[in-house]
Amino acid sequence: MPRGDKSAYTDKQERQAEHIEESEKEQGRSEEDAERIAWATVNKQDGGGKRSGSGVKKAGKKAAKKSTKKTAKKATKKTAKKTAKKAGRKAAKKSTKKATKKSAPRKGTTKKAAKKAASKKSTKKATKKRATKKSAAKKAPAKKSARKKTTSRKSATKKSSARKKAS
Repeated sequence: MPRGDKSAYTDKQERQAEHIEESEKEQGRSEEDAERIAWATVNKQDGGGKRSGSGVKKAGKKAAKKSTKKTAKKATKKTAKKTAKKAGRKAAKKSTKKATKKSAPRKGTTKKAAKKAASKKSTKKATKKRATKKSAAKKAPAKKSARKKTTSRKSATKKSSARKKAS
């Protein structure tokens, strides 16, 4: 088969090449360049002629190895992109959750959503009450002891003033 022979290409591949050639001519390329680009594109897409008898090349194994390496690299890139997207999504979800918590509930919320919100609010209130009670309980004895000190000081000053008057 001489170089440049197109007998190994299918009708579909020839139609594709013609279409590509026409579009290249429309873009202002010369006829030779347009034809060259068209057949190069078809070869790139299909890997050469597909008609039977076009020959199976041993280089196909090497190409298969290269393609598996390429797909492996692509897969690792995709997984990296996915993990990055997931991290971005999680951050976005957190920010939207914070925003929805801050904003008032909408009229169109369902009963379940309303119940959940109410239960969350009640649990938050209960935890806040517990926290304030605990802090108040911790603070209360300190205040009492401070009061006792001040009362004892007052009584001490009263006693000392009474002693001064007596003497």
